[in-house]
Amino acid sequence: MNLSVNTPLIDSHIHLDSYTEQHPLHLESLCNDNVTGVIAVSMDLASSKRNLEISKIHPTIVHPAFGFHPEQPLPSLQETAQLFSWMENHLQDMVAVGEVGLPYYAHCEAKEHGHPFDLLPHIDLLEKFISFAAIHNKPIVLHAVYEDADIVCNLLEHYNVTRAHFHWFKGSRDTIKRMANNGYYISFTPDLVYEAEIQELARLYPIHQIMVETDGPWPFEGPFSGQMTHPRMIADVIHAWSQIHNMNVVEAREMIYSNTKLFYGIT
Repeated sequence: MNLSVNTPLIDSHIHLDSYTEQHPLHLESLCNDNVTGVIAVSMDLASSKRNLEISKIHPTIVHPAFGFHPEQPLPSLQETAQLFSWMENHLQDMVAVGEVGLPYYAHCEAKEHGHPFDLLPHIDLLEKFISFAAIHNKPIVLHAVYEDADIVCNLLEHYNVTRAHFHWFKGSRDTIKRMANNGYYISFTPDLVYEAEIQELARLYPIHQIMVETDGPWPFEGPFSGQMTHPRMIADVIHAWSQIHNMNVVEAREMIYSNTKLFYGIT
């Protein structure tokens, strides 16, 4: 969709370091689609280092977040210590802690195959990241859906962390209400265009606590089927959101842009 508006856009959650030479993302050309910034979340220490390198090359566009993605085997104690030490040394480079959270999908897969799964070590690791965010007054980017979100809310409340961004969130009405009341933000991906569950969430969540994202290079279906995920797609997400709320699309873009800048402290 090529909307004839020039309001700037920010992709609030993308895995820049996961794009490849076969599927490249040319950051220099993002301005052609009015994308002025991206929040580059990280998978682990190596990913964090790579995103830092990219941000040094494109400092006005790329805002890196450092963390450990929960849908993978837990790091060793040594690897955990190395990551937190490195993050301590790069506080001024990081816009947020993330992506961190709980392994909902890995847990479901283990149960489906009858395999044991101990969630407690994952909760312990997440608590370390939330404590880090609290101590250093950093926003935190969360992978936490359905019942996992309630566990995360407990930890956030315990550490008085309110600058929490639940990306690509899905959950119960009670959890949605709890998160909204706590001031947490959520973000919508291109599946808002074609997923009824996500459209209902968009109707419910406070409009000044939302952002948009691609989670690229993760692929999408519907009108995006077969396409490489690109930050320009967030224009379609905002257009779909504006229709749900009967809001002028330019006003929606301006509001969501302001929401994202405010949450992440982007100047």
